[in-house]
Amino acid sequence: MAVLNVSPTRMELTRMKKRLAVAVKGHKLLKDKRDELMRRFLDMIRETKELRGRVEEAIREANHGFALTAALLRREALVSALMLPKQSVSLDIASKNVMGVEVPVFSIQQKTPGEDALSYGYAFTSGDLDNSIMRLSKILPELLLLAQQEKTAQLLAAEIEKTRRRVNALEYIMIPDYRDTIRYITMKLDENERSNLTRLMKVKDMMVEKQIEIRRRQAGH
Repeated sequence: MAVLNVSPTRMELTRMKKRLAVAVKGHKLLKDKRDELMRRFLDMIRETKELRGRVEEAIREANHGFALTAALLRREALVSALMLPKQSVSLDIASKNVMGVEVPVFSIQQKTPGEDALSYGYAFTSGDLDNSIMRLSKILPELLLLAQQEKTAQLLAAEIEKTRRRVNALEYIMIPDYRDTIRYITMKLDENERSNLTRLMKVKDMMVEKQIEIRRRQAGH
């Protein structure tokens, strides 16, 4: 805490009180924003954890299927089967505002979903390959959603940290400094008022003594 470098005047006192009121109000708003951001962040972290578990399990099973296929098929046959994929995907990226934070919104359009994802015949491939490709095709929307949520969580975390620093700056620096400055100005104004009152009382006493002296002289004549 420190006293700001200001002149101890009534005008400055009024200005400091207005600044303090704005800082206190801003502190409350930012604190509410931080708490709401934290609530949404924690909810998203729980959802993302569950979603990541499902996605990782599906990818693990798909990789297991690919490994079995690679063990059964010659590499040339596997490469030939996967050389010309039948499915196409387009990605659209938009954004939305969450508590003042612009977060991404991903959406995809799959041209040939479902069974059409298989672009090869069944005669020279294995069921493990079919299952792996179908599993990856179905998990793609959730994989994209996972990327969206993790990026959103990253942006929210950055905003929470920035808001936390602002709240701390107001709570531990600006508001105490304004209050100390107000106390300092008030004290100085009180001292000046007491000094002025003391001077006025001395002047009054001098004037009274002078009047008494004048009357005494007049009475002597």
